Amino acid sequence: MKIAVVGGGPGGLYFAALMKQLDPTHVVTVWEREAPDVTFGFGVVFSDETLGGIENADPEFADAMARRFARWTDIDIHYRGETHTVGGQGFAAMSRKELLHLLQQRCLALGVDVRFSTPAPAAEELRASHDLVVGADGVNSQVRQAFQDVFRSTVDRRRNKYMWLGTDLVFEAFQFYIKDTPWGTVQVHGYPYSDTGSTFIVEMHEDVWRRAGFDTGEEFPPGASDERAVDRIRELFAKELDGHEVYANNSKWLSFTTVRNARWHDGNLVLVGDAAHTAHFSIGSGTKLAMEDSLALAACLHEHADVETALTAYEAERRPVVESTQRAAQASLEWFENIGMYTGQEPTRFCFNLLTRSRRITYDNLRTRDAEFADRVDAEFAASQGLASVAPAMFQPFRLGPLELKNRVIVSAMDMYSADDGVPGDFHLVHLGSKAMGGAGLVMTEMVCVSPEGRITPGCTGLWNDEQRDSWARIVAFAHDRGTARIGLQLGHSGRKGSTRLMWEGMDDPLPEGNWEVCGPSALPYGPSSAVPAEVTRADLDRITGEFVAAARRGAEAGFDLLELHCAHGYLLSSFLSLVANQRTDEYGGSLENRLRYPLEVFDAVRAVWPAERPMIVRISATDWVDGGNTEHDAVEIARAFVAHGAQAIDVSSGQVTAAERPAYGRSYQTPFADRIRHEVTGAAVIAVGAIASYDDVNSILLAGRADLCAIGRTHLYDPHWTLHAAADQGYQAEWPVQYRAGSRKPPSARTDAIRPRLSLLRADPPDRAVHLRWTPHRAHSVLG
Repeated sequence: MKIAVVGGGPGGLYFAALMKQLDPTHVVTVWEREAPDVTFGFGVVFSDETLGGIENADPEFADAMARRFARWTDIDIHYRGETHTVGGQGFAAMSRKELLHLLQQRCLALGVDVRFSTPAPAAEELRASHDLVVGADGVNSQVRQAFQDVFRSTVDRRRNKYMWLGTDLVFEAFQFYIKDTPWGTVQVHGYPYSDTGSTFIVEMHEDVWRRAGFDTGEEFPPGASDERAVDRIRELFAKELDGHEVYANNSKWLSFTTVRNARWHDGNLVLVGDAAHTAHFSIGSGTKLAMEDSLALAACLHEHADVETALTAYEAERRPVVESTQRAAQASLEWFENIGMYTGQEPTRFCFNLLTRSRRITYDNLRTRDAEFADRVDAEFAASQGLASVAPAMFQPFRLGPLELKNRVIVSAMDMYSADDGVPGDFHLVHLGSKAMGGAGLVMTEMVCVSPEGRITPGCTGLWNDEQRDSWARIVAFAHDRGTARIGLQLGHSGRKGSTRLMWEGMDDPLPEGNWEVCGPSALPYGPSSAVPAEVTRADLDRITGEFVAAARRGAEAGFDLLELHCAHGYLLSSFLSLVANQRTDEYGGSLENRLRYPLEVFDAVRAVWPAERPMIVRISATDWVDGGNTEHDAVEIARAFVAHGAQAIDVSSGQVTAAERPAYGRSYQTPFADRIRHEVTGAAVIAVGAIASYDDVNSILLAGRADLCAIGRTHLYDPHWTLHAAADQGYQAEWPVQYRAGSRKPPSARTDAIRPRLSLLRADPPDRAVHLRWTPHRAHSVLG
């Protein structure tokens, strides 16, 4: 096979060496525009999983790397004049220059034709003359840009500024310096890469960067460093450097750019490393990802007879891993962009928050690595809450206004579409009754509709008549009589999303017959196939407000402990809040203040009739997940407005406001919205919800201060007694229903929520010279967060 590799960085060189090692008859040419001794940056970090793959693929090369590694196990976090050390991490790093030198030597020994100081021919020309063309030419890839219409790249330039530097101070551990300056928070990511030097990355928000005077407007030629900025950094971190030097290497201020591509290959052309994807340096090394790509690509080419099949297999194998890494990196970089929100936290909580910022490292991970630190986190949490004893965070009690909850787990509101004329029946008694006996502190109803026209589907429950009230009272009485959980009422109106089929018959699809007229703030349908709503008039608004008030009165009579006003998910009150659905020109449209007017009118009217001794809370969609819709910044103002009107908690969900939404799903993907509201809005509790699937997630969210309570939905459908089982798995003595206590004494069999990395290896032919190539990380953890 005749192979062209564009880019002589670690990813390109490693791929070239692997291909020649697999089959010496391959003709492999690498074009690199820089000279062999030119490299930017200082050290690169590798995880144990990556090193395992490299060792299996090429033991000789792995051994040469290992002899140059700097290894350490601790992370030191310097915050508020204190140093907090967390152990058990396991790092390995080496000089980027030495890594490139080793790869160059390996390629030379294997017969790869590496052409330094030589720009590559045009990618189209290479495609015509080679069997395979590999674009390994970095974040500004010319190969990718030449085929932009094929790869469909998106480039996201972030708000922080950073500079990559080196120092002759050899750190003994990974260092996070969190420095409070007159201009704002500045942080350093530092780690050793040899016995003579360390990487020293300085990062700050662009606003801090400007206030500090780093924005000089100067342009620096290629290869030149911003020496003025380097001098100021030496002064700013003189105490931390303790007389040691700081070195530049083409060091200038950069804004991290996240690169994503809809495709990574086309015909005989394929991208690897930063050309295909980037992930923020705070969770690991781009070099690591590039070498993993190269290993997977070489394995797939070896396994499959034709290039197209091999490239398809490569992308199918690597894309899920990379996208998972990019989600974690996005969470990490956004955390550092917003680090100023957290600098008021007590040191132990701040350290825990920093370490778990990407949601890949969790409380359980840290306890495994450093039990002493985990004990400090538990003790600090209990002390900060004024609690007498230490327990898993999820099982610490919480006072929501006047309502005492036995723990911080909520069974989230989930529509069941199983009512008859709005009346909850035996199904609802069993469904909610089982959850009330399952150990959670609070159980929420589904959205209970205020009128027949306010239903989502014919199967939705209601509170527009006394028969419905009495049926709800039966369910509430069972919950109170048979358990210690509180039960809450979620009240809402479907708005433009009403008159649709039952979920399992076609969610959001209009009814084929028996429809009722739907309404909204404007005559804009939810989706292409949705009914066009009637624009509500002043008389309609007054009537609907009255329906909310009447339903709230019935809910109080039924004995509910709490009322949640549903202002999320594109239902009527939510649609008033969003420009996607609300294009009115009167006092209820336009500015956010105007768009809040009607939901606040309803809130005030309901609050006036809801018993003062029972809390009232609000669920919101923190983002519409669509251009032109609400964002997390709007969510902060929306939450602040409801809290000013007396909401005692904000339940932070997202989306479902328009069928055109494009959510970024992932583990605990909505938690950052709750986190922002909790740190920017005072006076109310915050509830996190969304893909919170394990008790470890719950504990991690609470201990980091990202929310006060966690609402969990689908997991409670899978296991109605999930909270009790979570207590047993953690060795915590929860209160079981007397009828079930015999089961509480059965020891838990095996942890079901642990996440462990998996290595899968494939041996290549010939058997007398085995080359192990396949390495597939399965949700492997980054040691950097």
